[in-house]
Amino acid sequence: MKDEEYLQKLGKRIKEVRQKKKLTQSELAYRMKIDDSSLRRIESGRVNSSINMLRKLAKCLEVSLVELIDIK
Repeated sequence: MKDEEYLQKLGKRIKEVRQKKKLTQSELAYRMKIDDSSLRRIESGRVNSSINMLRKLAKCLEVSLVELIDIK
């Protein structure tokens, strides 16, 4: 899998988990203390997020990091 494809799938996965938790992008961004636009870039796969950002996402979504990055 190419890097770009992985980032898009990861972004889609993050969006799926966020929606299952019934959170808007704005609500999740607020919890994470980041701009809405930053979260949009992550969910669209345009950003290669650091491990710290992924850990923060997992914590705010109340899932494990492994669950968050589990893409197939």
